[in-house]
Amino acid sequence: MRDSAKIQMEDAEFVRLKGFSKHNPPLPLYTDDDAEETIKLFSVVEYRVKTQITKDVTAKFIPSGHILGAAFIELEFAEKKLLFSGDLGRPEHPILVKPDQITAQEYDAVIVESTYGDQMHQDPGSKLADTINRTLARGGTVLIPAFAVDRTEVLLMQLKDLMEANAIPEVPIFVDSPMASAALDCYRQAINETSPEIKSDVRESSGSDIFAMDNLFETQSVSDSKALNHLKRPAIIIAASGMATGGRVIHHLARLLPDSNNTVILVGFQAPGTRGRSLLDGAPSVKMQGGYVLVAAEIVHLPGLSVHADQGELLSWLFDSGAKAKQIFLVHGELDAITEFEKVIRRTYQGQIHSPIQDSKYPI
Repeated sequence: MRDSAKIQMEDAEFVRLKGFSKHNPPLPLYTDDDAEETIKLFSVVEYRVKTQITKDVTAKFIPSGHILGAAFIELEFAEKKLLFSGDLGRPEHPILVKPDQITAQEYDAVIVESTYGDQMHQDPGSKLADTINRTLARGGTVLIPAFAVDRTEVLLMQLKDLMEANAIPEVPIFVDSPMASAALDCYRQAINETSPEIKSDVRESSGSDIFAMDNLFETQSVSDSKALNHLKRPAIIIAASGMATGGRVIHHLARLLPDSNNTVILVGFQAPGTRGRSLLDGAPSVKMQGGYVLVAAEIVHLPGLSVHADQGELLSWLFDSGAKAKQIFLVHGELDAITEFEKVIRRTYQGQIHSPIQDSKYPI
């Protein structure tokens, strides 16, 4: 929240100075003061322990393996039991333990994400290596818009493995996001404190930095970020945000997109209406900084680097434990993904399946 507020304040000031906002003055949605006031309201709860939310409602937060601290939620009230998947992680996450299995009981409703309800993730290693090598061979730079929390960590481990296997050369890697650097420190701390959220083989590395590479650089200041515009040799730049909607990735895109030697790798879901989605859909130009930037760079999509469960992993989470659901609600997915996921579920599930729309109501 602090990082988001900071970015919004910086963006508002930037467009004010450039004069290309229809608002006078342009204002952020919220400021760092707003973020601090909200953070005061946070409270910590334990995993797998029922927490009283109100007199009649309890919630149990259960590890979902998506990012550090992520959980799916069992909600109980009025003799009803609901299950919310939230963002569900993957069994093969390189750092985090796999999501807990749901308990073998009956739920009045299960609300489950379907981001990749129509896909099975493929191992991205070889395609990532091929893309990087192809780009470096033509003297280009690889830019990876990435979510600051977890996606950057997964990317760094993948890049480190590829370099240690001599699958890609040891070029400079820049993590250009203060929030990503802060998140890296959170993961380092969790590993060093042998958090139960961390895989056992990674916990055994406690005391060493699993992300450490001689060619890894974390930029902090704005001037350090701008200095990357003057790189004289090929490099890999990882910058937030993951859907290229804001943050430092914007000025990198403005510089790198017009050059066909460069490559932009999209490593996660790109929501409709975002700049990342426009790139994924093959837009010849994208709007940013008050104008349009030509897209000549190579655009590559690697959904296998997502930390969202794929279709098979979602099905396993839903049904392998023997849990039953009177109703299933499919959310957090595009229409094609939801439609395909519903078809697959109906092969073995006889209950009601809903794809809820805004303002719709369903009895439970």
